[in-house]
Amino acid sequence: MPSRPRNPYDELAALADPDPDLDPAPPPRILPLDLGIMYAEPEDDPWSPPDHRRPGNGRRGRRSRRRRRSPFAALPRLAKLLFALVMCVGFLVLADRCAAMYAEKKAQKALQDELHLAAAPQVDIHGFPFLTQVLDKHLDRVDVTVPHVAADRVSLTKVQASARDIRLTGDLPNDIRSAVIGDLNGRITLSFDDMNRELTASQLKFSRVNANTVGADGKLSIAGQELRVRAEAQVRLVGTSGLSTDIDGMSLDMPGVATYRPGRNRGLTLHRESADLISRDTARVKALLSVPAVVKRLGVPQKDVDLALQNEEKLHELVGTPRFVSQLTQVNLVDVVADHPWLLSKIGIDPKLITGLMAMRPPELSDRLSFSFTLPREARELQIRDVRVGEGGVVATVSGVEVGVGK
Repeated sequence: MPSRPRNPYDELAALADPDPDLDPAPPPRILPLDLGIMYAEPEDDPWSPPDHRRPGNGRRGRRSRRRRRSPFAALPRLAKLLFALVMCVGFLVLADRCAAMYAEKKAQKALQDELHLAAAPQVDIHGFPFLTQVLDKHLDRVDVTVPHVAADRVSLTKVQASARDIRLTGDLPNDIRSAVIGDLNGRITLSFDDMNRELTASQLKFSRVNANTVGADGKLSIAGQELRVRAEAQVRLVGTSGLSTDIDGMSLDMPGVATYRPGRNRGLTLHRESADLISRDTARVKALLSVPAVVKRLGVPQKDVDLALQNEEKLHELVGTPRFVSQLTQVNLVDVVADHPWLLSKIGIDPKLITGLMAMRPPELSDRLSFSFTLPREARELQIRDVRVGEGGVVATVSGVEVGVGK
């Protein structure tokens, strides 16, 4: 029987992959160690690409990460309540201090307007909390400092006052109408530096002599001559609202010539340089010894003087001793010069300077060194209790009870 020709499509079919549906199922895989457990790949779950992103990389992850990083998340509830309480207290304290500062500014402006001050004073309200004092309209304590207050010829360096038990009228802190101060104590300071600058254009220096006396030492121009001035000012109270000074112990020195002391015990005495120069000059010493009042004050017997005026050797013996020069510096020539004005030119002293000094009245000199002040009428309820001279100036203490402030 003839062979059937080969079909080329059969050959192609043989070369093709076998149909998976026709292949027998693969034998089951046995795990090692012969555990008898069959392992098969799951075929029901669909395949999906692996997600290599870390948990929390998305928007929700970032939010959750923020929540995990919050410091409050780890705190217990009690700590959170305590923190909230502290924050509330802090805000209340801040609000209280702001209200106190606002009230201080309003009080500064009111005091500046009422007392006509060039600069606003410093006001410090004490006591905490302030707002409860406002509601009660009663302040425990207020301190006020006013610098450089004009007072007569001088400026008060500093006025300090501490007020306690203050009763207010008006609505604080917006409206301060008036107040009544139950107790007020203060200090008024007048510094020597201000006195030096304002009284004598820095040519005179004031300093402490004792608790009640101020000393002055410096230079003044009098009758066209610059003279050294020394004086003492006794500080005293004028009633209960003022302070004044009494100038005494004043002396005006003409360097190398003489010293003039005005006032009740006025006098004119020669310096040692002048006395020594006169004792060595025959003409000058004869002119001086020719005045009987001078001879009497020197304590020299008149017969010795008459002999000395006739004999120059005796004259030199009389005036050439240190004792004579010392006695001459202690002789008061003020009335002698008044009766014998020619004597000044004879002994080598400018008569214009001496007569100009003697013509000046003591008040004219004292007024240049005196200082005083009086409490303003706005402070008429205050009283000056005491005044003392310290190292830096004059300090007066003031006090008052039931002092009214404002309208």
